[in-house]
Amino acid sequence: MTYLAKPKLHHPTLPKNTLGFTRRDYEGKVSTLCAGCGHDSISAALIQACWELDIEPHRMAKLSGIGCSSKTPDYFLGNSHGFNTVHGRMPSVLTGANLANRELLYLGVSGDGDSASIGLGQFAHAMRRGVNMTYIVENNGVYGLTKGQFSATADQGSKSKKGVINSDAPIDLVALALQLGATYVGRSFSGDKDQLVPLIKGALRHRGAAFIDVISPCVAFNNHAGSTKSYDYVRAHNEAVNRLDFMPRRDPVSASYAPGEVIEVTQHDGSVLRLRKLAEGYDAGDRLAAMTHIHAHEARGEILTGLLYVRGDSQDLHAHLRTVDTPLNRLAEAELCPGSAVLAALNAELA
Repeated sequence: MTYLAKPKLHHPTLPKNTLGFTRRDYEGKVSTLCAGCGHDSISAALIQACWELDIEPHRMAKLSGIGCSSKTPDYFLGNSHGFNTVHGRMPSVLTGANLANRELLYLGVSGDGDSASIGLGQFAHAMRRGVNMTYIVENNGVYGLTKGQFSATADQGSKSKKGVINSDAPIDLVALALQLGATYVGRSFSGDKDQLVPLIKGALRHRGAAFIDVISPCVAFNNHAGSTKSYDYVRAHNEAVNRLDFMPRRDPVSASYAPGEVIEVTQHDGSVLRLRKLAEGYDAGDRLAAMTHIHAHEARGEILTGLLYVRGDSQDLHAHLRTVDTPLNRLAEAELCPGSAVLAALNAELA
């Protein structure tokens, strides 16, 4: 029924955010993905997160590559900027856009095939450079558009729908993001909206490279017994390291929690990430401990979810390059081409 247009009428009693927008204002076109696809749940979580954060849709730039996951930006924030790149090249295009206009909020949506295979090098450099972006991988462990072959994130020993056993070791993008220097790293499950929405909200308000790996079962090719990316498997093996709440700085912080330790991380805009520890001894501010924790639970067949690492005082690519505050796309020729004397002085510094 994807040929049917969404109705434009809004019920007058729909709740609105402080900008006067309803959730419907953050939607996009009708999804053409399979009914029950986890990717649609991720789109719904993004819609909810942006609505709750009062993000003006025109301030968002969403970019993607190729694959089922990379179709999803068409299904949310229909009034934002969007660009669908070629296979695996989303990070470099987003980096260029970010350098040209630092005032937009950048969201990169990719898949496990798009980021862990042909785009692995692009993923690595976006993380290590600290590009100010939210990078979401919709991870189902298969190539859904080409009939369900294993992707590079498929677990060794997992079984395909046709009964083939995967013999290759998987690439863990979360562990890789931690090693490469990402300053906000999380993993979630498309079926856990209570965890995913605040995780996305925290990423969107973080300055620097924010990466979220979302296990998103493919209902057509990877949702059967023997798959480690199915709904049943993830629900049975999910181990959350914390419970995450996100409070914008303009709102009074008031909440009631059960007894237990709470960690608060203030981000650059004053927003507060509040983490309640669930895993014994887990510290989301320790990069090395996060990597060790991930591998320890992986060895037990458990999928670690939640905010795995965050650095509150992180910097982004613009800070590293010491670019001017004015977006580069607004600079005039006099600023961009200051003349031969400036060039000569620059060359002298490099001599």
